[in-house]
Amino acid sequence: MSVDRLSDPAVRAFVAALNAGDRRAFREALTPDATMSDDGSDRDLDQWVEQEVFSSRGHMDVESEKGGGRDLVARYRNDTWGEMRTAWHFVVEDGKIARFETGQA
Repeated sequence: MSVDRLSDPAVRAFVAALNAGDRRAFREALTPDATMSDDGSDRDLDQWVEQEVFSSRGHMDVESEKGGGRDLVARYRNDTWGEMRTAWHFVVEDGKIARFETGQA
């Protein structure tokens, strides 16, 4: 599924920035106090994003969406872990991502 077809504009901005490796646009897609979890454990968002996305060239290929576009299944790959099928859940507040949760699907 192409990024521009994602239903939720905040999720679309998040995925587009992640895939472009655009730190500034990625940060702008999030609320200032955004949080996240990976495989059920809360993580430091800035540290996780740097390690799992930007320094390892992370990329999401979305397979499907539901929940108004706030729940995705995607093939996620980076230089550290290779590719895996992942599930993503997003909480959106005022048009920005306030929390995202990811893990293996």
